[in-house]
Amino acid sequence: MADSTYKIQEEELIRSDIAEYLNRHETKDLLRLLTCGSVDDGKSTLIGRLLYDSHMIYEDQLEKVAKDSKIYGTTGEDFDPALLTDGLKAEREQGITIDVAYRYFSTDKRKFIIADCPGHEQYTRNMATGASTCNLAVILIDARYGVITQTKRHSFICSLLGIKHVIVAVNKMDLVDWSEEVFNRICADYNGFVARLNFADIHFIPMSALKGDNVVAHSAHLGWYDGPTFLHHLESVNIATDRNLIDMRFPVQYVLRPNLDFRGFSGTLASGVLRKGDAVASLPSRRESRVKAIHGPDGEVPEAFAPMAITVTLEDEIDVSRGNMLVPVRNLPHIGNEFEAMVVWMHEEAAKAGKSYLVKHTSNMVPGVLSSIRYKVDVNTMRRQGDAIAEAEPADGQGDEAELQLNEIGRCHLTLHRPIAFDAYERNRATGAFIIVDRLTNITVGAGMIIDRIVSKPGHRREPVSQHIVRSESLVSASDREELLGQKGATIWLTGLSGSGKSTVARQLEKQLMDLGHLCYILDGDNVRHGLNRDLGFSMEDRKENIRRVAEVAALMNDAGVIVITSFISPYISDRADAREVIGDESFIEVFIDTPIEVCEERDPKGLYKKARAGEIPQFTGISDPYEAPEEAELAIPTEELVPEEAAAMIIDDLKARGLIG
Repeated sequence: MADSTYKIQEEELIRSDIAEYLNRHETKDLLRLLTCGSVDDGKSTLIGRLLYDSHMIYEDQLEKVAKDSKIYGTTGEDFDPALLTDGLKAEREQGITIDVAYRYFSTDKRKFIIADCPGHEQYTRNMATGASTCNLAVILIDARYGVITQTKRHSFICSLLGIKHVIVAVNKMDLVDWSEEVFNRICADYNGFVARLNFADIHFIPMSALKGDNVVAHSAHLGWYDGPTFLHHLESVNIATDRNLIDMRFPVQYVLRPNLDFRGFSGTLASGVLRKGDAVASLPSRRESRVKAIHGPDGEVPEAFAPMAITVTLEDEIDVSRGNMLVPVRNLPHIGNEFEAMVVWMHEEAAKAGKSYLVKHTSNMVPGVLSSIRYKVDVNTMRRQGDAIAEAEPADGQGDEAELQLNEIGRCHLTLHRPIAFDAYERNRATGAFIIVDRLTNITVGAGMIIDRIVSKPGHRREPVSQHIVRSESLVSASDREELLGQKGATIWLTGLSGSGKSTVARQLEKQLMDLGHLCYILDGDNVRHGLNRDLGFSMEDRKENIRRVAEVAALMNDAGVIVITSFISPYISDRADAREVIGDESFIEVFIDTPIEVCEERDPKGLYKKARAGEIPQFTGISDPYEAPEEAELAIPTEELVPEEAAAMIIDDLKARGLIG
């Protein structure tokens, strides 16, 4: 009904205002999508059927496909839709897709660019290339086989490349008698493993691409399915919120000097919105000015938004050149010459730790070194291989773990010869992506997604950046402080899920210790993020830095003889091991507040679980991020069974047994 009303309105607009009709279609929203799945799942067939049923094929193309169907067709039909997209001769002869095939089409509501990606594992680099610019992924599953290894591999790569929207097309339903039970089982299996991935929404559609069921029109065979068709969902999925309109980033590609009176900076606005009069800083110099004017293709405009191509003039004559980036004065990206990234290797010659490459980031080309390969990811199982891997120094005998072979994906540490301005890829695709170029051949050999600024390896404290510094010794010894306070400095590290009762136990423990005459202080997770750690978010890397800073503060307070009580989720075993190393094993007491997630979710004092389940809070521990429970904690306290006073008393008894308090 809605579609017919829309068509009537379009026809009326054609009669009344043809210019407005043409303008509306010229400025239609663009959706980039890719199809991926195992070999012979029907990716090319689905695209061909979509184009055919939506009348987007010219007659001469249809004639050619009909002719080719008799020669190369694999369906036993007079018309094989897959041949509309399998353009390479080698593909047609094998009946498979080898390279990424792009197709463009448009409906009344939206324009589309489709990338048909290969299904073979050896073409992982091709798939990564096709996925890098897409908004939506179509994961095809053969209804006969369900979720298989390739399904997981393609889903992982799509998540890694930052795709937020997924359509799971359960294809070939005609071969399982249109079974609702089979469809529901596949949905449950897929949801079971995909919870670890970072997708914003997933939509399941049963179909038969060869027959056209549920592709453009609803199927008479699938009466039990009341959701949208494939095309309807493509036309209606909301991608507007995917764009980063908060972080304005303008990499300068060219300094425009047509005459002595004009000096502008040209480029493509990578993200955010830029307005006339905005205060901006040029990175990496940090020199500040204001936007004097913004020039678009058709003249001066009051504002610009990504991905517009613009030329910007500034009120002040500050030094800005190609490779610099204009950003808001109060919203700066990371600036540095080190970062960690997930790298997809795309060349037959393996990536080697310690080798020099060129890194192309926005409009910058910077020499750098692949300092280390921390671990590889098995794209079939999503498991790490070889964590805490070899460093760059030992050039000989590093083994395969210090290399990335063709189509392999690994987490790498890169060090550049000069600083660049960057964001984490998850926050900003444009400034979080880069390519790696061979310095001798100038061939692109890898593509990377920045995770965050460099962080320390598990169990290793980083050396200070500052040089020529020495520790200062006090005239007051630790034993002097212990005698004065009647206690030894220690850190009680409370860890557990949100809602487990950490803060409640911490406050009760503080009160009981103070009543006993012992000096103590709570470092609470929320409190430190208001001050000391206000610049950190909740990514794995920011959580790691959050814990490192707290551990350093706790160590200083322990040295002063103070008993420190920390209340942090601290979900990763490696982070807590780092904290133990900073504080010292003899002073670090790990207390696991052991509460089932079901109980935590029932309590939910801040309403966080409800928001996380609704997708309002990404990277929430226990829901979308993992919690690694302690394996050998000094104490485990089941708050489901104990009241806070009893839990605090248990900890005090342990402190007395260790001789830390009298």
